[in-house]
Amino acid sequence: MPGPDGTGLPGRLVVEDWDALTFRVNRVAYRSEEVFQAERDRIWARTWLYLGHETEVATPNDFKTRTLGGRPLIFCRDADGDIQAWLNSCPHRGTILCREREGSTKLFQCFYHAWTFRNSGDVAAIPGKDAYEAAGEGFLDSMRLRAVPRLESHEGFVFVSFDPDVPPLLEYLGDAADYMTMISQQHEAGMEVLPGTQMYGVRGNWKLGVENAMDGYHFSPTHNTFVGYLRETGFAVTDDDQYAYNLGNGHSLLVLTGHGGRISMLWEPRFGEDEKVRTEAHRAEMDRRLGPERARYVADESHILFVWPNLLLFDLEGLSIRQLEPVAADRTDVRAWQLAPRGEDADTRALRMKTMVSFVGPGGLATPDDIEAYEAVQRGIEATAADTRPGMDYSDMSRGMVDEVKGVQGRSIDEGAMRGFWRHWVDALGVEDGLAVSGDRPERFLEGRNVR
Repeated sequence: MPGPDGTGLPGRLVVEDWDALTFRVNRVAYRSEEVFQAERDRIWARTWLYLGHETEVATPNDFKTRTLGGRPLIFCRDADGDIQAWLNSCPHRGTILCREREGSTKLFQCFYHAWTFRNSGDVAAIPGKDAYEAAGEGFLDSMRLRAVPRLESHEGFVFVSFDPDVPPLLEYLGDAADYMTMISQQHEAGMEVLPGTQMYGVRGNWKLGVENAMDGYHFSPTHNTFVGYLRETGFAVTDDDQYAYNLGNGHSLLVLTGHGGRISMLWEPRFGEDEKVRTEAHRAEMDRRLGPERARYVADESHILFVWPNLLLFDLEGLSIRQLEPVAADRTDVRAWQLAPRGEDADTRALRMKTMVSFVGPGGLATPDDIEAYEAVQRGIEATAADTRPGMDYSDMSRGMVDEVKGVQGRSIDEGAMRGFWRHWVDALGVEDGLAVSGDRPERFLEGRNVR
């Protein structure tokens, strides 16, 4: 039966009650293929999406192939050194043009009819070109590779949009932009993505992946093995002085100060004495270059930054970029890369990779726990799928609402960042009566902070 907006989507997807101090999400949002298709049409086709980092295509003619919002793309640096993003579809008959995952080439040739294109998008060759009476410049121009409508980058992070009318990228990123700038400021020589991609599929809805990243509440119980390991190595894990911020436009941030050390910036015993010496020297350089206050924000805090809707930056012991690609209501593909300082000391680089793989890598002490957690949610929400009793088929995200009423900044172990995500999701989906609010909503919600 069609929902209130005529699309088949139900109303009351999110119920926010300030009298009862409860915030509930209808579990159909994780299960429904109709909701999934609406997300494809109304979110992924209409906003900025993270494509990749400029250093992944570091030299002219480098390319990668990716899929965003279900659309295959070629991400490349053309022969003139310009970043391009082409639809990976031959303009002739629509065949996938580039079937390699990555490489270096000036030309892309379709295997079906051998039409060939330069990485600048121009037609290079058409077999039997004489058969096309109109095969002059006008025809050739009409058969160029199709570019994505919009492409912009910030601090090396490349975004695309399939909507030509999206606002400028920096306007869209808002306060999230400065946290991305902090990443580029970690080292004077800049940052680069290391070779290799971690790729895995999750049997769960993409929004569960976002919730998991923005959920400091689960850290100690779910990752108790890692927490025990840190304590054994002499690091005191704490939830104190850790906060959650909504940054606008669906972006959110966790600030973590009791999670662990940070390679080359915040030393802890498991990193070893040699790294302690290197860290002290690097921190002194950061203080000179950035000033002590800015250096403190950049170096002493761990951040988990979510950039709506598909980018997660885990700026922890090291820095991991994670890209979400929903493939079905209950399936998500994840691609992850490591970002590291250019020209880093070999010993530090080895320590960085060992540390990152041990925690946020697919086989580390965190990621397998997280995957099992949100796959378990995906399985578990089937239990209430047919339950018509009021309120039964909803998940609760009320933790910390009492602090919002008091005007107290939300903590990382509360669920305020998730509430901000879901409010923005309903707005982006455009479902009439999708968000039902009762009671007096506080004037002040979780806010960003001035760290410039």
